[in-house]
Amino acid sequence: MTTTTLAVLVPLLPFLGSAAGLLLGRTAPGFVRPLAVLPTLAAAVLAGVVAARQGGGKAIEAATQYTPTGSVPIDLSLYIDGFAALVAVLVGVVATCVQIYSTGYLRDDPRYPSYAALVSLFTSAMLLVVYSGDLMVLLVGWEIMGICSYFLVGHYWETPEARSASLKAFLVTKLGDVPFLIGLFALATDAGTFRITGVLGAVASGGIDHPTLIALLLLAGVAGKSAQFPLHTWLPDAMAGPTPVSALIHAATMVAAGIYFTARLLPVFAASAAAMTVLAVMAAITMVGSALAALAQDDIKRVLAYSTIGQLGYMAGALAVGDRGAAVFHLVAHGAFKALLFLAAGAVIHAAGTNSLTAMSRMSGLARRIPDAYWTMTVALLALAAIPPFAGFFSKEAVLVAAEHTALGERDVAPAGAGWTVLVAGLLTALLTAAYALRLWLRTFRGRGAEAPDHGRQPIAMTAVLWVLAIPSLGFGLTVTYLDDWFDGHPLTPTLTTAVLGTGLAVAGAAVTYAVWRTLAARTPVTAPVPHVAHPDAEAGQVEAEALRLPHPAEDPADPGRVLLGPLHGPAADGFHLDAVYRTAFVRPVLAAASLVRFLDREVVDTYVQAAGNSAKGLGWLVRRAQTGNAQTYLSALLAGSVVLAIVAVALANAAAGA
Repeated sequence: MTTTTLAVLVPLLPFLGSAAGLLLGRTAPGFVRPLAVLPTLAAAVLAGVVAARQGGGKAIEAATQYTPTGSVPIDLSLYIDGFAALVAVLVGVVATCVQIYSTGYLRDDPRYPSYAALVSLFTSAMLLVVYSGDLMVLLVGWEIMGICSYFLVGHYWETPEARSASLKAFLVTKLGDVPFLIGLFALATDAGTFRITGVLGAVASGGIDHPTLIALLLLAGVAGKSAQFPLHTWLPDAMAGPTPVSALIHAATMVAAGIYFTARLLPVFAASAAAMTVLAVMAAITMVGSALAALAQDDIKRVLAYSTIGQLGYMAGALAVGDRGAAVFHLVAHGAFKALLFLAAGAVIHAAGTNSLTAMSRMSGLARRIPDAYWTMTVALLALAAIPPFAGFFSKEAVLVAAEHTALGERDVAPAGAGWTVLVAGLLTALLTAAYALRLWLRTFRGRGAEAPDHGRQPIAMTAVLWVLAIPSLGFGLTVTYLDDWFDGHPLTPTLTTAVLGTGLAVAGAAVTYAVWRTLAARTPVTAPVPHVAHPDAEAGQVEAEALRLPHPAEDPADPGRVLLGPLHGPAADGFHLDAVYRTAFVRPVLAAASLVRFLDREVVDTYVQAAGNSAKGLGWLVRRAQTGNAQTYLSALLAGSVVLAIVAVALANAAAGA
């Protein structure tokens, strides 16, 4: 079978599995789990075969014209280079792990068939984005992911939190998609094609007339999809969805799509120094702001959500300094350890049975009760904190090295100021990341909250997946010396300067956090018993759905984040009040305008409409009153009318004679 045929099957198989799962979900429920897992697993295997055949060498291309458009043509095309091949493997592996994990996590969920089908469709859409060689076909996958996220984040639709989170995710990402679509049309108009190779050729020959405008329009969509400042606010709230969905969105789909798109079209952005500077500033604010917010959260999933935003900021920073190899390398490494973090958090949810999604202030005794989640989450947090030799160290160092080269003028793809911005923000974020990662570990596995009843061992489908993802979280970075051919030939190995600075700051952040935690723990007594614990026989998904309905726990006085952040803790815990700013600047004016329009429609427009209707109604009433059905009445009226007409005629004749 040809490589092109295999590549076509990669996104097609999960799509067919999704369709079959929806059709057979009610009539043949026994087929739902195989239809969820096997097509996705087959797609992951085929993606691996395609990657092996591509081998980091010449890109694989194939195309056929979809239909004559009369202007810019749209092609069904594949374009698989080293970036696409590796990202497709990541998507397939993470999606397979999520589907397997979900068979245990949502075992008794009555909506599992639709959930599994949507996860498969989500996977298919992301694979379409990865392999597509035409921007319009890529846009199809881009928008399908948006609607899938809406349904999956709102899976527990009975709760107001899930409903509002799904709506917010949809609307905020659509806010970025509108200028994104305009930018795509403008780009295709200048280049004369939607084909990615054609667009890149037009950029190389100077055929793009409005590079800055186009790049900024496209960046709006990237900011929405990849949760970059200022359109990042939907991602922490999206934690209201099931934890496996969070793992899928944060590790391999949705948020990765914007970074991957920018890497694919990086020459378009690099054609404008202004756009690269904007991207660098956006990445820097995203990195530092999200790390500060993560340090203030009590919910473990919200910590991980802000962590994802920050790591995406690293990827955007690498793109801002013109190194898409470093960006995609970090994307792949991050996908492995972030999927592991979220799936391990799902195990914590079941074991803790806390009275919020997973409030760390209520946790105690989890290390010995869930050893699989404990050890694998420790590996993932070390990778997140960029401690060598874990995967996150090598991929984050690649970003810092790229920023260093640009800052020192060794690369001229982006302005030196963009390099310094990304480098300084990246080093500061390295310190903060280690701080919140250790804080999460201490409060989750060494917490002093009241211990919840033991819910028994986790399903093997959940624990096995954790160990599978622990392997790349630990060892993927060690392959850095063999990946140059896959990433434009640029070396991704760390340099002494950035390695010492980055690791030193990470160790310093962790050391200060540990010292503060020890001091606070010595002064703070054990907390009161947990007010609510889910039924011991409940599945993890049921525990999480129930937790959404329960109030947040009291503040934890042993939280080192309060001491480390000081007066910043309150604003950081609330995401620096950005939602309040949006409500004041955008939501309230729109609601006020809507109220005005409603008033004008009801009091002005409706008044005229109702007056016209009432006039016709009144005339009809008069006519109806005249129709009595009595012949004598009609003859009397006729005679009276004749007399009146005769009198009028005589009067007119006399007047005429007198004249």
